[in-house]
Amino acid sequence: MRFDDSFLQELKFKTDIETTVSSYVSLKRRGRTLVGLCPFHNEKTGSFTVYPESQSFYCFGCGAGGDIVSFLMRAENLDYVEAVTMLAEQYGIRLPETNYDDSLARKKSRLLEANKEAARFFHSMLKTDEGKIARDYYNSRNLSQSIIVRFGLGYAPDKWDSLIKHMTSKGYTVTELYEANLVKKSEKNGKTYYYDNFRNRVIIPIIDLRGNVIAFGGRVLDDSKPKYVNTSDTLIYKKSNAVFALNKAKNDNGGKLILAEGYMDVISLHQAGFTNAVACLGTALTKEQVRLISRYADEVIVSYDSDVAGRAATEKAIAIFNEVDIKVRVLNLVGGKDPDEIIKKYGKERFEALIDGASNDIEFKILGIRSKFDLTTTDGKIAFLNEVVKILADVDNEIEKDIYISRLSEELSVTREALKAQVNSLVKKRYRAEKREVFKNVQKHTSGFDDKINPDRSRFVRAARAEDVLISTLLNNQDFAEKIFSMINSDEFLTSLNKRIFRFLEENMQNSATVELSSFNSDFTPDEMGYITKLFRGENISNTLKECEDCIAVIKEEGKKTAVVNPSDTSDEDFLKLFKK
Repeated sequence: MRFDDSFLQELKFKTDIETTVSSYVSLKRRGRTLVGLCPFHNEKTGSFTVYPESQSFYCFGCGAGGDIVSFLMRAENLDYVEAVTMLAEQYGIRLPETNYDDSLARKKSRLLEANKEAARFFHSMLKTDEGKIARDYYNSRNLSQSIIVRFGLGYAPDKWDSLIKHMTSKGYTVTELYEANLVKKSEKNGKTYYYDNFRNRVIIPIIDLRGNVIAFGGRVLDDSKPKYVNTSDTLIYKKSNAVFALNKAKNDNGGKLILAEGYMDVISLHQAGFTNAVACLGTALTKEQVRLISRYADEVIVSYDSDVAGRAATEKAIAIFNEVDIKVRVLNLVGGKDPDEIIKKYGKERFEALIDGASNDIEFKILGIRSKFDLTTTDGKIAFLNEVVKILADVDNEIEKDIYISRLSEELSVTREALKAQVNSLVKKRYRAEKREVFKNVQKHTSGFDDKINPDRSRFVRAARAEDVLISTLLNNQDFAEKIFSMINSDEFLTSLNKRIFRFLEENMQNSATVELSSFNSDFTPDEMGYITKLFRGENISNTLKECEDCIAVIKEEGKKTAVVNPSDTSDEDFLKLFKK
């Protein structure tokens, strides 16, 4: 659907892309623009640029681009209407009355309601005779009744259809339950059978930042496998984007979050008073989860298990956190394998002491490398320092870097000058490599080749360039519109995306209507918005109508070369002549 122009103008004037993007990206001013690390792809040298004057953004690394609406569509995985609604709510703008097809929104709402009712059912089962086994389990974990209520914990009975019977009695269809991943299905003898996804497990609801139940985690009551059954990705849930308990931890956390490894660690920490604890969902921390966490904390304390797998997960987490502007510290879980065990053994005071003594990410990495080498030998020292140099080359703070160099120099009897020279040499080498990579990416996204967004470009290279120039000229000089439209129409364009863009301009530039970047959001995907943003930036535009006429001539000429006779438009005799030599 499309919102009316007056509403979109109000949205443009009352919203601010810098303010919105700053919630997701650490921006630094560079003249009239703002630059940061792109939130949509992995990079170490910032190529993500915000243009406050035009209220737009563009990444020279991955080609993402658009306005404030298309940014939110990407960042929050929203559709157009959801992104506009979110913006309107944030800035106190009243939405106009609309009659758009809201079937997708209604389906999402229905699934959220189903999850909420399922959460009620699971929680209510704790009070039944069947639920005694779950109550005993929670008691064995020393969980209080108040924390059970606070997290909405529950129990799924040891039956195949308990939830199905309850939910269908409440008016939900089996299809809806299947789409919410509350039930599964199997095919047998040509028939479809549905059964509860969660059975004989304690249940942990997953709640988003708006308070919606979006998924569930089900843990076994013994040592059987699999230990956890979790909701698969659905229309309302994507595990790589969600963070468990962030809805509770995001407020009054002093800018710090504790990242634990699992649901139960987080719940135990909250009960002990560490209400800033969260956990990632899925098998490993993702970039999307890190970006979400960075919106609510300046510092993260990683508290993963102390075993080999936990240490490996910690190293991976540090690497991802280093891509955003957030401080990382790591707990050394002395005296237990996880936070829950330490708190049970020694109390919350011991855990507080561990937090106070947590090492930063650089210290954690150095300690990890130190354990691999024998520093009493010359070869061991050399190998250790060669590895440490790689870590110090990543430290941006010169004072911090100098402190580590001084410590290592004194400890291992190596001159500061020699160690610093090695570090600086590697820094320069990496910088040159990163600049080359950025240049390659810029070339890739400005050349127009290998363009997945407009795949016809590789077939019609010359025509595609002419189309780009023509569209870019129209976007930046709309006074040319009447003349250009009189000379060529969208059907004559050869690449599919440019054809759609030009048709959109034909339809919307009539009666001197002004077309802005925001005008395209309702009709084009976020990926396509990046392509359009590049055209809007006007790097290759014609300044005269004569140049536009030359582009039109190229498009028409290339169209004639690629014209194919349609058999349905020819007689049988003429069609047979096509195959005669």
